[in-house]
Amino acid sequence: MLRTGCSGAQKALRTPQTRRRSLLSRHTTPSQPSLWLLESAVYARVGWSRALSSTARCLEGQAERKLPSLANFPPEKIRNLVNIAHIDHGKSTLADRMLEMTGTIPLKPKNLDMLDGEGKNEQVLDTLKVEKERGITVRAQSATMFHTHSDGEQYMINLIDTPGHVDFASEMLRSLLPSQGAILLVDAAQGVQAQTLTVLDEAMKRNLEIVGTVNKWDLVKDDERGPAAVQELADLLSCEESDVLRVSAKTGWGVETVLDAIIERIPPPPSAKEGETLRALAFDSWFDSYRGVVSLISIFEGELKKGDSITSTMTGKTYTVLDVGILSPREVSIADLPDPDSRVLRKGMVGYITCGMKDPKDAFLGDTFHLTSHPTPPLESFKPLKSMVFSGIYPLDPGGFLKLEEAIRRLTLTDRSVTVNRESSSFLGQGFRLGFNGSLHMDVFRQRLEDEFDEEVIVTRPLVPVKLVFKDGTEKTIDNPADFPDPSSQIKVAEVLEPMIRATIVTPDEYTGPIINLCTSARGLPLSHNYLSTGSVSAAPADPNAPVSAALKPRVSMSYLLPLSSIITSFHSTLKSISSGFASFDYEEAPYESSDLVRMNILVNGTKIDALCTVLHRDELVTEARAWTKRLKEAIPRQNHEVIIQAAVGQQIVARERVPPFRKDVLAKLYGGDVTRKMKLLAKQKAGKQRLKERSIGNVTIPVKAFHAVLGGQEMKRKSG
Repeated sequence: MLRTGCSGAQKALRTPQTRRRSLLSRHTTPSQPSLWLLESAVYARVGWSRALSSTARCLEGQAERKLPSLANFPPEKIRNLVNIAHIDHGKSTLADRMLEMTGTIPLKPKNLDMLDGEGKNEQVLDTLKVEKERGITVRAQSATMFHTHSDGEQYMINLIDTPGHVDFASEMLRSLLPSQGAILLVDAAQGVQAQTLTVLDEAMKRNLEIVGTVNKWDLVKDDERGPAAVQELADLLSCEESDVLRVSAKTGWGVETVLDAIIERIPPPPSAKEGETLRALAFDSWFDSYRGVVSLISIFEGELKKGDSITSTMTGKTYTVLDVGILSPREVSIADLPDPDSRVLRKGMVGYITCGMKDPKDAFLGDTFHLTSHPTPPLESFKPLKSMVFSGIYPLDPGGFLKLEEAIRRLTLTDRSVTVNRESSSFLGQGFRLGFNGSLHMDVFRQRLEDEFDEEVIVTRPLVPVKLVFKDGTEKTIDNPADFPDPSSQIKVAEVLEPMIRATIVTPDEYTGPIINLCTSARGLPLSHNYLSTGSVSAAPADPNAPVSAALKPRVSMSYLLPLSSIITSFHSTLKSISSGFASFDYEEAPYESSDLVRMNILVNGTKIDALCTVLHRDELVTEARAWTKRLKEAIPRQNHEVIIQAAVGQQIVARERVPPFRKDVLAKLYGGDVTRKMKLLAKQKAGKQRLKERSIGNVTIPVKAFHAVLGGQEMKRKSG
């Protein structure tokens, strides 16, 4: 139920008719009859009392929301689901509209203007600064809503909004554990994309009920793209086109139908059985400076309340529940509610607990909590995806190692897919070797260190794990280029194996030529080439000179076997560039294959800089060596002595650049005379520079910007932003 504390608003909005006129008159004029009709239709669908009550509270700024009694929601009245889709298909926007229409968050004043969409809640569940800045979802977020179905019954909906980018697939996978269904969103203007197929496959593996939904219907209502997307999604789900929902998450049109479909089509959690005791699955956690670890749990069996003594099946440690609540979407404690029946999380519910857990290392995703007095078998756990990209992270100030260690420890509590190991560099000092799911994942982690912990770091060039097969038959996997043997070393390597991926690219047919060239240059091998659609003749524009939208042209699904190392830098941005943004890209792991990899060392005045060495394919060696030495030359300032920058493989110098020293004009004091006098002074200066060089080999000041220039920090920011 919702209530307002503003008596003025209640007096002014006494009847439904006066409520409509009073509120809408603030945002409309007599010259906007179409706006009045559109809003009347929308609010007739949403329900005037609930929608205008939320709006009135927002206008007066005195919002107060009262939770219904949680005792009224047995498993039969609970729905647990996830939002899944390709990136930028509107998952977070749909979640915003669902939260508004259920009264979970207040509407904003400009929400009455349904034509331009200004003033709406945006990315409510995206709480991180990096998510707001980049416009992407990085962490899966949960929200509990209460929706009154058309049959008059009220239901609890636990929605988990998941990321769409492949680098954050771990967030999506763990969100499937407590869910019985999923909303599969498809952009009406783009149709089914590569990541759409991947997330659907994972949801089907867990036997989730899929609610197919075509979003952004307001963009395609006047052309053939919408019906084409509906048909494509229906074929993908093997269902009737009438079962596919049409919505516009931006305007709110059709969202009420989605809420009703969740109740009608997604099954509830299993019913409670007599004698069941607590089994709760922890599928997310974060750290609070005052309360310690906060765990997000799903109650599979039994119930949980404040004061219960619980035990972790993974660590065996016992805790006392200090607080319990739900996310709606912010934390709402239920531990001390007046109604005793509402202070309990029951079977099928999703909520958070705090139990005095101070060490983040004790918080495991997929952990099962049970009552200390009633041990139970653990639930199915979650295994994070294996790290695909490794990079070194060092503090900008060598004295800040311990501070950086604590920041990484807390940040990895919310991102368990990151692996952490200590390492040291003779040039950068102590640091960490971190494993990520991709280059965007790595850059987002770096930005979160800066945003949330004020940690400025140096990130080394990413490296994929490489397998070394020695002549005695043994194997070794390395993720640090310093461990890769030089050709001049005594270590005899019979074969080098690099990780491969099976990439799926979905693109309009006209871009297949440039994309084939891109994959070939990335050492790719074609696997398949299939048409997803053949286009629509009826969709041709009336003007023969007008361009046909790429979404209406024949679309192709291309599969390639690619080295993982070839896609972790600029492959994705190049793909988007050559396809005008229409191509989508997704990949999965493939077996390792033999490759001609070498280690490239960077030497400054003959001294090897271990933080700048890398492993790459021999075909890329000369190009990369010249680029690295050139960037270093531009970044290293001139000094009193000559600086020689070299890129080498073993004893072979592949590229070389020179930073000339400062040079005093020793001839300035001469006013003519014999030329031999000038030559003598120049020779003396040259000899002095040579002696200085001999004393300063390796003693070169290399600024931090030189590392950023070579390691691609600035390039990655531009690419991922």
